[in-house]
Amino acid sequence: MSGGYSSIDAVKKKIKVLQEQAEEAEDRAAKLQKEVEKEKRCREEAEVEMTALCRRLQLSEDNLDQAQGELCCALKKLEEVERVADESERDKKVIENTALKNEEKIEKLEYQLKEAKAIAEEADCKYEEIARKLVMVEGELERAEERAGQGQSKVRRLEEQLRSFDQSMKSLQASEDKVLRVT
Repeated sequence: MSGGYSSIDAVKKKIKVLQEQAEEAEDRAAKLQKEVEKEKRCREEAEVEMTALCRRLQLSEDNLDQAQGELCCALKKLEEVERVADESERDKKVIENTALKNEEKIEKLEYQLKEAKAIAEEADCKYEEIARKLVMVEGELERAEERAGQGQSKVRRLEEQLRSFDQSMKSLQASEDKVLRVT
């Protein structure tokens, strides 16, 4: 029986070894199951995180698209502002040139005004002198007219006296002629 005992012992040992191996396999299976569950949770968390990151990425892309649209609008506005600024600069230069020309014209006109004032003052002086001379000439004219009037009156009186004298002379001559005829 010793051979049977040893085979039972060997079977018992084998069962024990198998039980230990089964327990170890169960422990390993439990550990692996825990690892699988842990990995499953990590994967689920990673999927949730990936979904969140995808949403964030989509939001970032939307924000990028919006920012690019705003940048495009801002660039267009900037171009428009630059164009307006260029036009304003050109207009400013035109106005400055016009102002410069106007200043030159003003200076020239002021000079001409000074000359015109001087000429006008000179003309005023000449006018006043001529007006004084005219008053004097008018006075002389009045006196000359009075003298001419007096002279004409004298001439008329003299003409009348001359006519009277001529008539007297004619009468005298007629008398003389009569006297001479009579004689």
